[in-house]
This record gives sequence, structure tokens and C-alpha cells, in this order.
Amino acid sequence: MPFTPEQFFAVFAQYNLAVWPMQGVIYALAIAALILALREIKYSNRIISAILAFLWLWMGLVYHWGYFSTINGAAYVFGGFFIIQSGLFLVAGTLKQKLWFRFHPNNYAIIGALFILYGLVIYPVLGYALEHRYPYTPTFGLPCPTTIFTFGLLLWTDKKIPKYLLIIPVLWSILGLSAALQLGVWEDVMLVITGIATPMMIYYRDMREAELVHRPGF
Repeated sequence: MPFTPEQFFAVFAQYNLAVWPMQGVIYALAIAALILALREIKYSNRIISAILAFLWLWMGLVYHWGYFSTINGAAYVFGGFFIIQSGLFLVAGTLKQKLWFRFHPNNYAIIGALFILYGLVIYPVLGYALEHRYPYTPTFGLPCPTTIFTFGLLLWTDKKIPKYLLIIPVLWSILGLSAALQLGVWEDVMLVITGIATPMMIYYRDMREAELVHRPGF
């Protein structure tokens, strides 16, 4: 690590104090995405994808390039990948509409809901219990809780999705393990779990659906 734990948490404080009350706006966008997935309206899938694109653009430009880069030069690389991910969501989901979000009472969506709940609610509560107090804590809109939320929302898709959308979030989830082990951000352990579980579940779901389509009688 090219920085100390104190420097790492100080970046969160600088970010949180500088962007306030943007955290509330970001939470509102996340809730809006969930409502649109629960109650379909015209262009709801495009809007949800645009919200995801905004979240990843925010993390890349504002957090990585604007704040994390002050203690870690690699943040410029991380931010670049986050901006690419934003573009992927925008093109695949908003422009080409290859993402279809809908909550169905099945195992995929239920587990996705648990991931979403963790990213939005349990993550900050657990962080508080671990004495990561505001403003020295990663709030929603920062990479780790927002990536967990993203994985949960992708499990709410009800059609086959472009698998390239999973690459950057999965890579970030692996990097998140270093924060948990070396910096004591133990709430990030769930990031690794979601990064492993989500692509496996999506691949299995799509494989099962393809098998059903090709069975005689379908």
C-alpha cells in the first residue's frame, strides 16, 4: 500500500465533507432505480441503466480522480476503468436497451435484494459498529458499497445480459479484498462474496434458460 490507513480514511472524510449533500441525491437515485425495477414504466430500463452509468461515472471522476488520486497514483487507472464501466452501462442499457430489470420472486432476485440491502443499509451500519464513523467512512456512492449494489441490481435482470458488463465490477471486488485485509475495512468482505456469486449465478441462470429454450416443445 502506498498510503497509511490514516491517509486512506482521511480521503473519505475530505470527500464526504466536500460533496455533501450529494450523498442524499445518490441514495435517492438508487431508490429510484429500485422503484423503477419494481413498477415498470416507459423507459424504466433505460433510466435504471442511466442511473448505474451515472454512479460509475461519479465514482471514477469524483472519487478516484478527484480524491483517491491524492494518495494513490493508481487511482487514475482505477478511475479510468470506472468511467469505461459507466460508458458500458450507458451504451448497453440506455442506448441499446440490452438490460431488462424486473424483480421476480425467485432465488436470483431475492439474493440480489439482499446484496442491495447490504450496500444501502447494512454496509454503513456495520461500518459504524466497526468504529468507521462519519465522515471517515465510505458512504454510498463510493466504490465498494456501490459495486455491491450494482451486483444486486444485475441479479434483478430477467433476460440474458452482456457478460462484459461484469468484468470491471468483478475485478474491483477482488481488489476490495486488499482493503478488508490490510486496512481493516471488514464490511468490504461482502464485496468479494458478491463479486464471486453474481457472475456465477448469472451464467448459471442464462445457461438454464438456454437449455429450456432448446428443449423439444419450446
